[in-house]
Amino acid sequence: MGSIREIKKKDGTTSFHAEVRMKGHVPCRGSFRTRTHAKKWIQDIESSIRDGRFFQTSEARKHTVGEMIDRFIDQWLPKFPQRQRKQTALLMWWKDQCGHLLLSDLSSAVLAECRDQLLLEITVRGKLRSPSTTNRYLSAIGKTLSVCKQEWGWIQTNPMENVAKPSEAPAKERFLSPDEKDRLLDACRESRNPNLLPLVGLALVTAMRFGELTGLSWRDVDFANRTITLHRTKNGETRVLPLTRRAEEIFKACSTYGSPHDELIFQSQRNQSQKKVTSVREAFRAATKRAGIEGVSFHTLRHSACSFLAMNGATLSELAEIMGHRTLQMVKRYSHFSQKHLRALMERAEGSLSNSKSLKEVL
Repeated sequence: MGSIREIKKKDGTTSFHAEVRMKGHVPCRGSFRTRTHAKKWIQDIESSIRDGRFFQTSEARKHTVGEMIDRFIDQWLPKFPQRQRKQTALLMWWKDQCGHLLLSDLSSAVLAECRDQLLLEITVRGKLRSPSTTNRYLSAIGKTLSVCKQEWGWIQTNPMENVAKPSEAPAKERFLSPDEKDRLLDACRESRNPNLLPLVGLALVTAMRFGELTGLSWRDVDFANRTITLHRTKNGETRVLPLTRRAEEIFKACSTYGSPHDELIFQSQRNQSQKKVTSVREAFRAATKRAGIEGVSFHTLRHSACSFLAMNGATLSELAEIMGHRTLQMVKRYSHFSQKHLRALMERAEGSLSNSKSLKEVL
């Protein structure tokens, strides 16, 4: 709500002090020579606040969306190398669409229009972009705006907070059955890519992500202390896993075993001289086709590994530690696999009470 005060100065002139107060925003004040200008200013400020276009500091009028994205890519993303490539690609789309705009002109309405455009675009696969993929684009710009607000002080409010994300279809959880696992491993043995079989085997044994596996160097595998140290994790935190007997056998069977400690374990076969990370997408796709397995990706191996752990008695907290999740929410999907373990636990508890007189009376 806006208000105007008329101020008489000592020299006889008059000025008009305007103030706008709206819930959730700090008061904004201005001084004008005429009441008309003061009223117009109040209307503009109230309108921009309601539309999510108001930024109190002058910084929002000094920087463009493109400058914000460039700074985020240069200064923030390097802290998370696992996300850097994908997040950069998402943010470059935003830079192409609205990088020329001043931050003061980036409103919730502009972001919502971009969201709708994302949903209508045809991807390289010839299909409409899915709501889940669209949400990744929205999350990328939302995080950038959040850092811009909280750490750089370029904006006072995040216009992304008022933009609704499209509803996603329920996630389809796909797990390999024991028979599918055996068929897949047999198909991987037939592959010409020497990295495919050890990568698939380790994913099924350790539940590591593809990026975590391909980012491993020999210094990360400690055969003496029997640990695997993951530095390139999704959340940017270092994670240490136990080196099991089967995992040790797989590592020692790799073609690069015995290389210097700073070399990657899984290297590209096409660019061996440049020591680039391997890519097995096409090889994995061909292996699943030979094995007659549909609807799976490399990430399915991670889900399958956790399902095997749960069926063998792993608790949710243990699964969270192995997978690198900070909360138990992400591992609740595996809880139904551990019902046999829980039933055995409850039956053991019942056995300790079987001689209780009070319990017999109840039964």
